[in-house]
Amino acid sequence: QVVAVYGTLSDLLSVASNKLGIKATSVYNGKGGLIDDIALIRDDDVLFVCEGEPFINPQTDVRPREELTGSHTDWLTLNVGGRYFTTTRSTLVNKEPDSMLAHMFKDKDAWRNKQDNRGAFLIDRSPEYFEPILNYLRHGQLIVNDGINLLGVLEEARFFGIDSLIEHLEIAIKNSQPAEDHSPISRKEFVRFLLATPTKSELRCQGLNFSGADLSRLDLRYINFKMANLSRCNLAHANLCCANLERADLSGSVLDCANLQGVKMLCSNAEGASLKGCNFEDPSGLKANLEGANLKGVDMEGSQMTGINLRVATLKNAKLKNCNLRGATLAGTDLENCDLSGCDLQEANLRGSNVKGAIFEEMLTPLHMSQSVR
Repeated sequence: QVVAVYGTLSDLLSVASNKLGIKATSVYNGKGGLIDDIALIRDDDVLFVCEGEPFINPQTDVRPREELTGSHTDWLTLNVGGRYFTTTRSTLVNKEPDSMLAHMFKDKDAWRNKQDNRGAFLIDRSPEYFEPILNYLRHGQLIVNDGINLLGVLEEARFFGIDSLIEHLEIAIKNSQPAEDHSPISRKEFVRFLLATPTKSELRCQGLNFSGADLSRLDLRYINFKMANLSRCNLAHANLCCANLERADLSGSVLDCANLQGVKMLCSNAEGASLKGCNFEDPSGLKANLEGANLKGVDMEGSQMTGINLRVATLKNAKLKNCNLRGATLAGTDLENCDLSGCDLQEANLRGSNVKGAIFEEMLTPLHMSQSVR
């Protein structure tokens, strides 16, 4: 501003303070010389007044005072993936001084050659995921609009090195995940699942929890139940032909009159289960495999088990009365205290099996000692 100079230096500072809206304390001439007497001022001098800051030569350094003191509050525009964002340099620099964004814009000229025709700084990233990051740098709060994938925002935060935001996002993502549901699958849910699956598709139920479910009379052929929890299930009259029950938990389940032709039950746990009247016999020659299964205390009375593989299975205290075990593999099987009365054991392999306390009365086929039982 042009003002009349008169009186003392204090008068000049008072006028300058009123005209410029500051508390002027110092006066400099155009070359940066500090004026301490009004008599030193010449006609047409351009004077510089300040509140005590060092002199800035307008010919050599025209940067704003805020930039020189490190606060970087000058405005700039970013072109992120074709979308424009207007912010201040301090927003990008101050919150996360060690981030990539801070290093990109800490020095005003560092990004000069990366500008579009509108002067906006070009950044080839997703604008959708960048917006929550910019807002976080503005106010320190993580706010993400509905429909925006937090994993995408997390990836951008990692790319730009916004470390404090990464922690917030990881917590938010963890909290947004549904709680693990370990409740058993009900009959209604499973039937809906079966109806929605094409008949030619392999149905995998590996490791699922069906504990206590009523699956009786369902067509469960060829389904993979490996390591599934089927304890205390009702599988009576179910069709489990060629189903995979390897290492499944069938303890306490009811499988009376179930179709178990060609079933795989290796190392399964069926302790205390009821398998009365089950059919393990496949006319095509496909043999059921229960090798290494835990069948302690099972009730398999009247079951058809021709050619079944029960090698090294545990059948201690099991009820096998009137079972058809013709040609069965019972080598190394624990048959201690089993009720085998009325069983057909013709051509059965009992080599190395433990028949201590087993009941063999009324067997349909005499047991020959040449079969090396112990």
